[in-house]
Amino acid sequence: MKIMPGRMDYGYLKYQEEFEEKALSVLRSGWYVLGNEVRSFEENFAAYTGAGHCVGLASGLDALWIAVKLLGIGSGDEVIVQGNTYIASVMGITINNAVPVFVEPDEYYQIDADKIEEKITEKTKAVMVVHLYGHVADMDKIVDICRRHRLKLIEDCAQSHGALYKGRMTGTFGDAGCFSFYPSKNLGAFGDAGALVTNDPRLAEDARIFRNYGSEKRYYNKVCGANSRLDELQAGLLNVRLAHMKEITEERRRLAGIYAKDLSQKDLLLPKERENTQAVWHQYVIRTRRRQQLIEYLNEKEIGTIIHYPIPPHLAEAYKPLGHHRGEFPITEEYADTVLSLPLYTGMKAEEQQYVIECINAF
Repeated sequence: MKIMPGRMDYGYLKYQEEFEEKALSVLRSGWYVLGNEVRSFEENFAAYTGAGHCVGLASGLDALWIAVKLLGIGSGDEVIVQGNTYIASVMGITINNAVPVFVEPDEYYQIDADKIEEKITEKTKAVMVVHLYGHVADMDKIVDICRRHRLKLIEDCAQSHGALYKGRMTGTFGDAGCFSFYPSKNLGAFGDAGALVTNDPRLAEDARIFRNYGSEKRYYNKVCGANSRLDELQAGLLNVRLAHMKEITEERRRLAGIYAKDLSQKDLLLPKERENTQAVWHQYVIRTRRRQQLIEYLNEKEIGTIIHYPIPPHLAEAYKPLGHHRGEFPITEEYADTVLSLPLYTGMKAEEQQYVIECINAF
């Protein structure tokens, strides 16, 4: 049996008729940019998250860097972010010529809230929280820190669609929640797509203007903006999947529960949920010091895995000018050397998951 580390075709086939009907409807409408589908998705996604406003954008990275820019963060300003995130989180900061200040992760793979304050300086303007792997950071502590130090709070929710902290959805705690709808996400489009959610009507309006060349009205440009528009086709397809997010989330939580119950290999450290949160399990990430051996063994069994992520941003060649070195963030680096994501995807068959479990337990 061949198992891919992630599959997107199952998620399409599960709702195939609805997706195809919507695609044809958009194609036949004759309106392909910033029309009814985008407006509808923005309203629906804002309601889903509990945010006051949603602005559809071209990608999750665009949501990050535009949020940072519109919150007034720029050259020389510092933004605190966890060390073990995907590099796009950091790019959202550096595109604006701001400086990322890394903090080690906690046992849940999220930013360690107890280590944030020691990194705050007079140049610090914001904290960027990344709800990694579909889990949730310690938001009570982080919100309190940002309030006391008068810092902006940006949430990178690229992997946490629908994740809850004390019943409240990620993306709604700070000044801006930034979402990616890349096809592999729990709420995935069929191409690049993203959104910014906020409870600040001024920020939402600024983002709507900025995404469309800085134009409030056609050919009248208020600011030097960008071309970052969620297109009608992706918005329509996202509306279809959004209507099924409850069952998609329940399925992923069920699959994660089966892994937690049935994996018995003693050398593995299994992930766990923070108290008072509901993870959405974008990835099921284990840790083992025998990672390369396990990868090779699973490859022989035709089971694919992915490392999220093998090189932390502070050691990336792209960020060599920041001057960081190996050993500076030991927890981040240990995670990079030991994490491994097991197959988990919408539509995963019971026999597929059991085959993965049996092979790992026999390792």
